[in-house]
Amino acid sequence: MRRARWIAPWKDSETKPAIYHCISRVVERRFAFGAEEKEHFRMLMRMMEKFTGCRVLSYCLMCNHIHILLEVPPKPKDGISDGEFLVRLSALYGESFVADVAAQLDAARHEGGVVGGNPERVTEIKGRFDYRMNDLGEFMKGLMQRFTQWFNGRHKRKGGLWEDRFKSVIVESGTAARTMAAYIDLNPVRAGMVEDPAEYRWSGYGEAVGGGKKGNGKKARVGLARTLNSQNSTFNEETEEELAVQWKRVSRIYRRAMGLALQRKTSNFKSRTSMKMGISQNDAEALESGDNETVLPDLGMARMLRHRIRYFTDGAVIGSKTFVDDAFAESRDRFTEKRKDGARRMRGAASAAKDHLWSLRDLRVGV
Repeated sequence: MRRARWIAPWKDSETKPAIYHCISRVVERRFAFGAEEKEHFRMLMRMMEKFTGCRVLSYCLMCNHIHILLEVPPKPKDGISDGEFLVRLSALYGESFVADVAAQLDAARHEGGVVGGNPERVTEIKGRFDYRMNDLGEFMKGLMQRFTQWFNGRHKRKGGLWEDRFKSVIVESGTAARTMAAYIDLNPVRAGMVEDPAEYRWSGYGEAVGGGKKGNGKKARVGLARTLNSQNSTFNEETEEELAVQWKRVSRIYRRAMGLALQRKTSNFKSRTSMKMGISQNDAEALESGDNETVLPDLGMARMLRHRIRYFTDGAVIGSKTFVDDAFAESRDRFTEKRKDGARRMRGAASAAKDHLWSLRDLRVGV
């Protein structure tokens, strides 16, 4: 019997967003994603992002699995405005369809010639769509289904494409979210596909640096800027334009968060041996300097991100001790009476994070 997915206890909060690390693998872990497939998946991901109102903070599309760091904002207290609702619809539906829905809403708003019209009818019209908005499950379900339909048609196949339901881990904003984003963007480095994450175009950082096939990387830069600003309680009020202009500062901090010091004299990434699995002495000096602004408190954390960390995919909840303990308290019925608290220290390859990040699950080391 499948256990219910871990969902942030505050999902119905009017102000606090939830952040999830979502992972899904291709059936039988086949290497099904080539350049064309990755480009199409990214396009659909951006469409679902616009439609649902969820925010992709970072992502990485590998050959047989995907990672998405997704922020799910709460629905507005008074509902989604008609204007915003129609803009979201336009992400997935054609112009004539959206125009028809707009006409229905207008008629309902003015029904009977009274102020406010027929609010029940307005709710019914929007209800056909807005249940799929600001929702983790609907974002991933829509994205994975639409990609499967395209992939099956493109490759003349039938059946499911994904191994199972997607996995997700609740991530605290601030240090945990920024560390998780760096871990996700370092996937192709850990796999030996590139020496520098900037060279991999199908990731949040790669898109931010090089731009997508049809874009300039603005969406990716906004996502990473939002991630690095996520400890600020007012970050949700910053516009995309305000976040995008912060990229120069964000890029500098984020490269250090990934364990990579900025180059001072050359822009040739491949010339730097530090981009490989090790870290050079100059990088170490930059990482350990007192004013480096990185979220990684020491070189051990930077090195940690070059290894596979199961806690980041199977830990259920990742964050500070208080954050994890609070999530445990809100979900006490999931555990036996023997379990007294929630936060568990990270061990094994993740031991460098033990004083900074905690997991809800106490995973067996080396498994």
